[in-house]
Amino acid sequence: MLSEKGKYASATENRRFVWAEIIWPLILEINDVVFTLKQFQNKRQKVCEEKNISINIPARGLASLLQRGITLKEKNIYSIHFKLIPYMRLKATCDYATAIHEVRIK
Repeated sequence: MLSEKGKYASATENRRFVWAEIIWPLILEINDVVFTLKQFQNKRQKVCEEKNISINIPARGLASLLQRGITLKEKNIYSIHFKLIPYMRLKATCDYATAIHEVRIK
């Protein structure tokens, strides 16, 4: 599936998947802007089992989101960008396009 796409298209698809299926639902579930690596891994495992996909597909998504600035890391704690907090408080839908747009606005 992903091997037919170019390197950048695959990376973007992985970021979109990890954000939409793992990180944002996890943020809404725990109702907090921070999460641990263990919480992320548990959610990732559950999603991969539900969707019957290999864990390799979303494996690099978290690191890629860190590079884009959507998620941040300090020691063993991960958080979302501060501009995404209002979406969390409202329990609103925040897809990848919205997240990247909010983070990149200067």
